[in-house]
Amino acid sequence: MAVAEERRAGFLGVETSLKGRRWEARCNDERLALALSQRGDLPEILGRILAARGVTLETLEAFLEPTLRRDLPNPSGLAGMEQATTRIQSALEQGESLGVFGDYDVDGATSSALILRYFRALGVAVEAYIPDRITEGYGPNPQAMRTLAERGVKVLMTVDCGITSFEALETAAEVGLDVIVIDHHKAEPKLPIAAAVINPNRLDDESGQGHLAAVGVTFLLLVALNRRLREAGWFSGDRPEPDLKNLLDLVALGTVCDVVPLTGANRAFVAQGLKIMAARRNQGVAALSEVARVDSRPGSYHLGFLLGPRVNAGGRVGKADLGVRLLSSEDPSETRALAQELDALNAERREIERQVLDDALLQVEAGEKPRGMVFAAGEGWHAGVIGIVASRLKERYDLPCLVIALEDEVGKGSARSVRGVDLGSAVIAARQAGLLINGGGHRMAAGLTVARGALRDLRAFLEDRLQKEIERSSYQAAIGIDAVLQPGAATGSLVDLLEKVGPFGTDNPEPRFAFSGVGVIQAQVVGDDHVRCRIVGSDGKSIKAIAFRALDTDLGQALLSGGGGRFHLAGKLRLDEWAGGDAVQFLIDDGALASSS
Repeated sequence: MAVAEERRAGFLGVETSLKGRRWEARCNDERLALALSQRGDLPEILGRILAARGVTLETLEAFLEPTLRRDLPNPSGLAGMEQATTRIQSALEQGESLGVFGDYDVDGATSSALILRYFRALGVAVEAYIPDRITEGYGPNPQAMRTLAERGVKVLMTVDCGITSFEALETAAEVGLDVIVIDHHKAEPKLPIAAAVINPNRLDDESGQGHLAAVGVTFLLLVALNRRLREAGWFSGDRPEPDLKNLLDLVALGTVCDVVPLTGANRAFVAQGLKIMAARRNQGVAALSEVARVDSRPGSYHLGFLLGPRVNAGGRVGKADLGVRLLSSEDPSETRALAQELDALNAERREIERQVLDDALLQVEAGEKPRGMVFAAGEGWHAGVIGIVASRLKERYDLPCLVIALEDEVGKGSARSVRGVDLGSAVIAARQAGLLINGGGHRMAAGLTVARGALRDLRAFLEDRLQKEIERSSYQAAIGIDAVLQPGAATGSLVDLLEKVGPFGTDNPEPRFAFSGVGVIQAQVVGDDHVRCRIVGSDGKSIKAIAFRALDTDLGQALLSGGGGRFHLAGKLRLDEWAGGDAVQFLIDDGALASSS
């Protein structure tokens, strides 16, 4: 069957899966797939995967071998870069005190740690300020600006925040702080008062680097500043030049965890950063890897699902500055203690998240069918976990999701979007319409603060706007499949081969495979809500499989009651690190009953 026909009919005939999704073949150009495999001397399966990700014969080499030499953009191409480096150089020459104000998530923590590590290498101390998520909320606030000024800071760098902090930066100017905004969130035509604003998503920026995470923008600032200082003769025998390459592990961590597209510079940042991380030069990353039991060569999965959540745990349910302290420390005993504390907080976070998710699901299921978005608001929900809960709801319903934690007369919300729907612009529009106290974000994620009395109007506004965007984008809940395999082909050698097209993330999704007409045996519940089983193919071979958080879903129940029926199953292949060697396990994303397809 041709790929175009597969798309019309549903891949493997799956029009509606157990998760309510259509299956589609990701590759729609078999000729290109064959040409790519021949040009790169690659197995045909890799050619299909590359073609599905928009790789062409001209871009094949760059995709397979991402390098900073080729892919690093010219930092001077970003608006505001010249003003920023000029002001920082002046501060260094005048001995003025520097400060960094960072967001409390992984992107903010890694950006702040980059600043601290770079300036420490210059022999310059930087005052760090990470706001408390619960008491201060996101981004600069007037009182924090006063506090930093009182501590003697003259030049303040805000990382992963600041682009819409108009009131706070007015206060900063009043108390004598020169602020350099380093951000990547959606900007408005009006920019805040600042000595410089570096943001590839400001409307007058022509760099084409809007896909960068804040940590990538921060790294470019350090590259530009390092060049300026070198030209000024700053470095000498007693003042060695910092090695920026050794900071790329932090850039990789922040880039992966902020779920930005892994294309262009981002792809090079992550590919090269993973190599630095494997050497474990950063004491904090090494300690974090130890508590997370990352013993193998690190990949995007380890960053996004094992290391990142632990860094985030401090800002979510503990002390906001723990992640920055861990990632910027060079003391092994301190990093070990911090990593253990973050690991414990992450376990606490998971339990709080489970409780809030259960409440949110009950609320959504009891209401009307979601239109344009999934909306849930609850009294006393922990504001530190609502972003994760929003992600879980998005996965379940395949719609943009907004989750709001209410306390007194104010709600703090976190939202996640789906492909083709610009959530950040919708939230900014809601703020401009007077429906929010504050709010902003980017295409796939946003945060907001709303008065309790405005909840109904905010929900109606966002539902209407996002429903129209979904209709315009022709968004359809679908799952992409790269190839069909038999369990016997799911080997460690194949998993190693797939690494050639990594690192994986947004715009370069991890390859997903389908097993067609397989049997399910030995199904059982593990942990709180995971379903583990073995799947057996027509080749007589079997493979261990698991469906995470599936117990209360149609998919999980179907696996548990399989009873000799046949399934089409879709998912990803991973080395089973618990089993060791080259054992492979299948992570089930979706399934369909073969008899009904």
